[in-house]
Amino acid sequence: MCGIAIAIGLNGRPIERVAIERMAKSLFHRGPDDSGIYLDGAVGMGFRRLSILDLSEAGHQPMVSEDEQYVLVFNGEIFNYVELRSELRQLGYQFRSSGDSEVLLAAYREWGRECLSKLNGMWAFVIYDRRHRRIFGSRDRFGVKPLYYSRTSDVMQFASEIKALRASGYQRGEINWRTASRFLLEGRLDSQIETFYEGIEQIPPGSGFELALDGTWHQWFFWSLDGLSPSVSGDPAEIFAELFEDSVRIRMRSDVPVGVCLSGGLDSTAIICAAARQRGEAGSSRSESLQAFCYMAKEFDESKYIADTLAQTHAQLRQLGTSPTELWSDLRRMLWFQDEPVHTMTAVVGYQLMHLAASHGIRVVLNGQGADETIGGYSSYFQDYWVSLLREGRVRKAWESVAAYTAAHGGNSCQRFTAAAARGLSWEMYKINAYRSWAQARRQARLRQNPWFSEDLTRHFIDEDVSPVAMTLSNALKQSVRSAPLPLYLRIEDRNSMAHSVEARLPFLDYRLVSFVAGLSDGWKVRGPLNKYVLREAMRGRIPESVRARVDKMGFPTASKKWFAHDFYEPLRDILGSRVVRERGIYNADAVINDLERHRRGEIDLANRLFHVAEFEILSDLVSQDPGLAV
Repeated sequence: MCGIAIAIGLNGRPIERVAIERMAKSLFHRGPDDSGIYLDGAVGMGFRRLSILDLSEAGHQPMVSEDEQYVLVFNGEIFNYVELRSELRQLGYQFRSSGDSEVLLAAYREWGRECLSKLNGMWAFVIYDRRHRRIFGSRDRFGVKPLYYSRTSDVMQFASEIKALRASGYQRGEINWRTASRFLLEGRLDSQIETFYEGIEQIPPGSGFELALDGTWHQWFFWSLDGLSPSVSGDPAEIFAELFEDSVRIRMRSDVPVGVCLSGGLDSTAIICAAARQRGEAGSSRSESLQAFCYMAKEFDESKYIADTLAQTHAQLRQLGTSPTELWSDLRRMLWFQDEPVHTMTAVVGYQLMHLAASHGIRVVLNGQGADETIGGYSSYFQDYWVSLLREGRVRKAWESVAAYTAAHGGNSCQRFTAAAARGLSWEMYKINAYRSWAQARRQARLRQNPWFSEDLTRHFIDEDVSPVAMTLSNALKQSVRSAPLPLYLRIEDRNSMAHSVEARLPFLDYRLVSFVAGLSDGWKVRGPLNKYVLREAMRGRIPESVRARVDKMGFPTASKKWFAHDFYEPLRDILGSRVVRERGIYNADAVINDLERHRRGEIDLANRLFHVAEFEILSDLVSQDPGLAV
């Protein structure tokens, strides 16, 4: 895991060394172990290294191929590099290092752009072909690793983080008010390739690109959730278990210590139990205990489930102790690393959790991101499943599923069934152009009437064009992976971990596992009162039964409602009352303050919206400063 920075001069424009140095310096936290710069006229490549595989100088980047034709900068991990290296050796390649970077470079030399389909990992890389004066690059299938770019008339640049692009001097990147308005009015983040900064965008996940030095640009997708074949016959739970075990196995490959982020939930428990089995098979001694890192708010106690997991894995628990004051104190610094807004204060908890891991000598953590969005973990997916059944004409099955869910979770079956039917009908009507136009106009009118914001903000709002696709469970899961919420969670996970020079690896986002689950019928994702059904069945006998059978879900919850009524009230009141906020012109500050007072009295819960205003103001201040200077 590292930081990369590239600047390409178009039509002969030379790249200044100082620009690459500034870009790389801003990414120091992503790679404190080593650095390198490559310059060749119109091509500049900078690198910061976090040593994970092959800690020797043989892993130094920018890495030049043996024939000196290709130059590589690479952020991420190719987890199947061992198998690929063996295949490439049979084809005549020799290797000086024991890591994955040289394997990636050789894979491109041998297979060209077709190498992408052979890679199992998380990556963002750029390769410069010196002979053909061409750039080739790619981002992994799900966008686990970031890659941003900007283009002016004579320079195109790429980097692991936005701050590096802004530090170069080629692209300042002021606030993108289209993105800002979507965030403040709807709380929407990372749902498009646009970013919080004008002129800076993301390379899409699952894509490759080529850039000639005359500016000719070509981009394509090498992988998609669409068109995947139905899963093969056999026991889905057993096949899932085998794929999952192998995903964890190859993500345990490391020359530095590996830890696990643990909650009392199904995903992290499955990971830590698999990791413990892998360590046992590898002969790790009990003195080298697997370290688990955990946060629990006292309002959300999961200690029973965690205790059962520790009893099975013999892992050593490291629990984060924090306070509202400490969280607020870290908010500004976390936002500097993030470059863009986050969803809730939970992101600050994650930031502190990664600091805890780093403080105990951990350089790699395994985490459960991606399981909810691919296997069906959120409560909203139950209604998507019921709608799917109704669309198929399976009314009785839909009713039985609603009733089973209500029996376990409480509530009213008739109301749930009626809501599912109404939602299905609304999506059918959405296919009608006139209805869709009316619905979008009505929503925009409602958003523009938000009492917190002035027309100076709302006039920037542009509604996303929602395609009238059938709202089924399958489509909902694809939307979660492509648009929201997974892209946001992956961005937060990457910045929080790399802020502390820690690499986060995500076993549930092994493309073999995701492809297999995508080909399963809906009933293997949601069944009765249970979500992630195939994972539950696959983990039978492999994790504590108390965790496997639980039906509630917490994650890393926080007491934000209470914090904004008490601990965060004064600092937020100071922000809202500042001259800067009033002069910005986008707020009806009195309306926001009035609602803050109502929140404080307990009349309403506006914790998330209040948090969004607070972090927006902090970020706006950061945007006005030198992007290369850490706060």
